[in-house]
Amino acid sequence: MIEARGLTKRHGTRTAVDGLTFEVAPGRVTAFLGRNGAGKSTTMRMLVGLDRPTAGTARIAGRAYEELAEPMRTVGALLDSGAAHPGRTARDHLLWLAHSNRIGARRVDEVLDTVELSGAARRRVGGFSLGMRQRLGIAVALLGDPAVLLLDEPANGLDPEGIRWLRTVLRSLAREGRTVLVSSHLMGEVARTADHLLVIGRGRLLADTPLTSFVTAHGPQALRVRTPRPQALLDLLDAEGIPTSRQPDGALHVSGAGEDRIGRLAARHGIPLLELTPEEDPLEEAFLRLTSPAAGSSR
Repeated sequence: MIEARGLTKRHGTRTAVDGLTFEVAPGRVTAFLGRNGAGKSTTMRMLVGLDRPTAGTARIAGRAYEELAEPMRTVGALLDSGAAHPGRTARDHLLWLAHSNRIGARRVDEVLDTVELSGAARRRVGGFSLGMRQRLGIAVALLGDPAVLLLDEPANGLDPEGIRWLRTVLRSLAREGRTVLVSSHLMGEVARTADHLLVIGRGRLLADTPLTSFVTAHGPQALRVRTPRPQALLDLLDAEGIPTSRQPDGALHVSGAGEDRIGRLAARHGIPLLELTPEEDPLEEAFLRLTSPAAGSSR
């Protein structure tokens, strides 16, 4: 488990992280969300000892990172995909790290295969694309077969195929019982991958909740509804006091009622539905609402 208690980081008069307290449990993918400058990267750096907290504590498996005897066997981290020396080959970069943590060369070949870089193992990192560097960074995180993964924007630079691959890897790691913490700005991917959310703004914790509960609490209330009997549904919703308007393409714009209520009403009156979807991306809209400047956060 990852544990933060009152975690705080100040730079002079500016507070980057302000009293964060949370736990990241094993067996699920936890997404760490916040606008630019919210304090996500600083928090992750404090978790692995790269930044020293001004106050509070960070623990992984019950210990501070610097107390771990062989840290790569406990924690795998991707915080900067550009950390590999450009003149070193991918395999040599991994071998150097493996030797420092008493990890065998066989494991190097395994993770190269996992991230689909076996064919580029003896190429110099300086010639890698951003996506290949990102895969190498993920290989580093997986090298010690750790129980805990911390990944800062791991999808950055990956093509659609690579993003789908990453999604599969993260879900698989969580199913194995590992603790997976991932920061991301890709709300669509978070919605497909994460089970739980930590949302921060101005360094403060705004939400610590299952993804579905977060969307329900903060998500959009406007729905797009299509039916072969639009007027009948319009009259029904109007009688129920549910604000509804007809769109140019014949669909109905419904606000102030959830999908369950609309679906039950239509079924009760024998009105078939062809579409019943949120007008906006639910997670994205919920995130933007909660972290908007008016709600106490800023970029």
